Amino acid sequence: MSLESGAMEAEFGTVAAWTEQAVRALGPEHALPAACRGSGSEGALRWLADGLALRPGSRVLDDGAGLGGPAGWLAAERSVRPVCAEPMADAVAASRRLFGLPAVVAAAQALPFADASFDAAWCLGVLCTLADKAAALAEVRRVLADDGRLGLLVYVADGPLTHAVPEGNEFPSTDELGSLLVGAGFELVATGEADLRDSPPEWDERADAVDDEVARRHGDAPELRQAREQAGRVAALLRAGELRPWLGLARAASPARNARDTRPN
Repeated sequence: MSLESGAMEAEFGTVAAWTEQAVRALGPEHALPAACRGSGSEGALRWLADGLALRPGSRVLDDGAGLGGPAGWLAAERSVRPVCAEPMADAVAASRRLFGLPAVVAAAQALPFADASFDAAWCLGVLCTLADKAAALAEVRRVLADDGRLGLLVYVADGPLTHAVPEGNEFPSTDELGSLLVGAGFELVATGEADLRDSPPEWDERADAVDDEVARRHGDAPELRQAREQAGRVAALLRAGELRPWLGLARAASPARNARDTRPN
């Protein structure tokens, strides 16, 4: 996530810490729904997890993990070993405390992992917050084993945006995203569109309860107003059909396959 945006620092830094406090006040059953908000729905997580070809014990990177909700869900549902990378220190600390996950403070363009460290990775709602998307995808490819898989949730814009754009966001087109993946050494194997309303009712109820508790404690804070403004702008663009929640599964091409693909005809 871009560290240059004050609104994004508020949303993924200060408000993330407040969200953790609210979860602790309301109970642990609120942790997953609250920490997954903004990272898709349970149906989207399941679609991606099914396509990542995971096995028990697989090493999985959550790149731009936020509060760690999707990684926590993945660990519980698929018995894998997720590691969270996230540039906001407050969110990293919260993911460790809420889900007991290994997590590091790191930008997507400079991951502190050795080559081929992971069997799979996912990146949920993160690429559209990055100016240098190519560098971020190249880093994911570097830390993935050959033929490892990458799951993506990206908000794409295939036409002009007439509504206000959230601060710090640069939404790619579908074609641009495809080109970026190929350039980073990936082969796109499946695509879909997320239904952001298909989580179980209790997820929404618990996430709403956390939001209400954060508002009760910090309702007048400028950081909370900024975070709500950001979320409202995304929601308006989605309602207008100017943004689309695109799901993708890509396979890391092996060096040998890349060499074949780049030979002159």
